[in-house]
Order: sequence, then structure tokens, then C-alpha cells
Amino acid sequence: MKSVLSTKVLTHSQQELLLNAGLGFTHYNAIKIAFLDFEMPEEDFDFYIFTSQNAVNSHIKAQPDFKQKEVFCVGEKTKSLLEENGLKVREIAENSLKLAQIILKRYQNNSFLHIAGNLKTKDLPTILTKYNIRYIEIEGYQTFLNSKVFNQQFDGTLFFSPSGVISFTKSNKLTGNAFCIGATTANEARKFTDKIIIAKKPTIENVIVQAVKNLKHD
Repeated sequence: MKSVLSTKVLTHSQQELLLNAGLGFTHYNAIKIAFLDFEMPEEDFDFYIFTSQNAVNSHIKAQPDFKQKEVFCVGEKTKSLLEENGLKVREIAENSLKLAQIILKRYQNNSFLHIAGNLKTKDLPTILTKYNIRYIEIEGYQTFLNSKVFNQQFDGTLFFSPSGVISFTKSNKLTGNAFCIGATTANEARKFTDKIIIAKKPTIENVIVQAVKNLKHD
């Protein structure tokens, strides 16, 4: 039986997708999240930016009564979580780089507050600062690597963030295919393997679908 390792603990329905395909699996959380208390700046910003669901949750925890008219975000799951909490999404992008490109094209005269984590990518601050767009970043949560040694090789490893790749490869060699949720995660995995498969949609389920598709009939 072929087996995969998921760097995120899977729900029962997600596990069933693997089991029904005849694939064995091991799963664990390669990273841990700690939300931080933070104060919002007194100055106003035109838009807030959320590049992960963790950023949304940290914001809600720290500012439960705050409502911003419109926000920018990365990813469909982040968009859904924002809308569930009464926030209107003005712009959505697949990753931070594409979001920065949207801002450059349409919003150069606006100001932005970015709720982020400590292991974020540098695309947004680098690009927006370069073009003198008013941008402030607040650290709303911290990501900690939860390294674990595995004494077996897997036919595929499921990755859902660059930090998940970093955590896993800190103590293990990457064997088999690396199934990645998006391009940013794939870029990190590419440092360790050229056997990269990127999900068609940036969801946990689609990462699993790619693993099933490539391993079930291999």
C-alpha cells in the first residue's frame, strides 16, 4: 500500500478521501500557531490586508468589535472566513505577489494595514514599499515549527504552507512527490525536490485529490 504524510491534521472526511483510494496516511501538525494581543493604530487606512485564515482569526480575537468596510485577502478560505465575520472582500488573489500586483495596478494612491504572521513572505512589503504605497504591518500571530522525525519513507508528502515545508525538512529528507497547496509553498519545496505537484485549487481537499490522482494509479 502506498502512503502519504500530511503536514496538517486532516478531518475525518479528508482522511476518507485517502482511505477510499487505497492509500495509507500519517498526519500531524508541522506548525503551531500562537495568537498575539495587539493594538490597532490610531490612524485610518483605506483597506486592511489578510493573507491567511490565521491572520483573520488573530484579528477577530484581538479586535472582536471592529468592523472594516472592505478588505483585501489571499485565498478563497480566507475570503470565506472574512465574510462569515461580516467583512466585505474588495480584492482577492491567489498569493501575496499577485495581490501586490493588483494593488500596483489599481490602488497606488490608497493606504493599507496588513495583519500578518512572523513567517510571512516578503512580496507585499517589498513591492509596496518600493513604490511608496502607504503600508503598515502588524504581527497578529506567530508560527512555530513543530519538527518531528519520521523513520519511514512516504510516496507523497502534503504541504499547505512554506513553513510546513521548513518544519518537515528540518528533521527529514523529502522523498516521493511533494503535493503543494500553491506556488509559494511549491517554491519552498523545490529547494529539496524537483518532484512537485501543485493543487489546481488552493484547498486541503484539492491537495489530497492530486495525491490520489497521482498515486492511486501509479
